[in-house]
Order: sequence, then C-alpha cells, then structure tokens
Amino acid sequence: MNKYELTLVVNAKIDEDARTAAVEKVKAYIEKANATITNVEDCGLKKLAYEIQKMGEAYYYFIQFDAEADVPAQLEANVRIMEPVLRYLCVRLDAE
Repeated sequence: MNKYELTLVVNAKIDEDARTAAVEKVKAYIEKANATITNVEDCGLKKLAYEIQKMGEAYYYFIQFDAEADVPAQLEANVRIMEPVLRYLCVRLDAE
C-alpha cells in the first residue's frame, strides 16, 4: 500500500450541501477502491492564483489515503467528470 494525497479545488458558487456532497462522493470513490482514508483537511475558501471559469475563489480539500498503485488512475477518471470539481491533483507521498 502506498500513501497518496488528493487535492480538490471545488466551485465556490455552489451551496454548502452540494459542496459537502461532492467531497463525500470523492471519499466514496476512494473507499470503493478498497483504499483507507487517513485524513481529510478542509482548508476553506481560498483565493485562486488565476481565474478558473470566471471564479477568483474556490474551496480547497486535501484527502490523504492509503491505496494500491492502480487506485489513483481510477480515482482521477471519476473525479475528472465531476462538475463541482474545478481542479484536482493526486500525488504519492514519500515514505517517511
């Protein structure tokens, strides 16, 4: 099992319930792939470095999880088509 971190940048123009539902859906994708979520960090509303879809702010979430090597590709395929997610990045964390 490898350690990964998924960064989600979620649309700020949707209501809180829709935003929470989007994050829960991503967490469900992770758990469905037999991965273990170790930490979920909600960093709140942040200013974007540049506008994305005419938005200057978005909500940031960091989800750390332990998974097999093929899980990030499956996860990215699912997250890519989610409308509330503006950007995402899944990286492997170095072993400490």
